[in-house]
Amino acid sequence: MKFQDIIFFILYIVLLWMRKPKMLVWTGLVCLVLAIPLFALHIFFTAERLTWYAAAFFLSYILISLRNPHTVQ
Repeated sequence: MKFQDIIFFILYIVLLWMRKPKMLVWTGLVCLVLAIPLFALHIFFTAERLTWYAAAFFLSYILISLRNPHTVQ
């Protein structure tokens, strides 16, 4: 497990603990924005991981919004 994976898990747990689903979407978008220059610089491993992290944040938001449709806006 690499350092970036540990940071992701800590951030993911903190965001779920805070119970702010919109922050999951914003964090996913930040991951995608950070991945773009990494792909351009041919740093594929980290860029690919960032896209997977973004997908995890987006999927979490979708699952939360399906579970509690009236609380997520």
